[in-house]
Amino acid sequence: MQWIALLSVGVGMAGAASAADMSLGEFEYNNSCAQCHGPDAKGQGPVTAFLRNLPPDLTMLQKNNDGVFPFANVYAVIDGSAQVDVHGRDMPLWGNRYRQRVENDPEGDFSPDDTEVYVRTRILALIDYLATMQAK
Repeated sequence: MQWIALLSVGVGMAGAASAADMSLGEFEYNNSCAQCHGPDAKGQGPVTAFLRNLPPDLTMLQKNNDGVFPFANVYAVIDGSAQVDVHGRDMPLWGNRYRQRVENDPEGDFSPDDTEVYVRTRILALIDYLATMQAK
């Protein structure tokens, strides 16, 4: 199936040595989130001085939601389907960026279903990693 090849390409982007040392979710976080949210997800990444709004502490998502990880809300924020007033316009729409990666692939011969599987896989991996970072 093409989506398996697509996932392999995504994991391969982390580099041969790095891919063996981290999960896809951790790679996604380091590649797409840590610049703003920081390596520890507490909202103090190296580019915060250039943002209009400070990014939230992602380690508090579960605690701030009565001890339940807000999966659907986190998915919608990452995908871009949720209103993100907290972030203002600083929060990128990662779902759209993941789709563009597939569409801009010079060897891409992917169906719309394959593209959506790729997007969902990346988002779910990222959410899985974020869930491991929650404050106790």
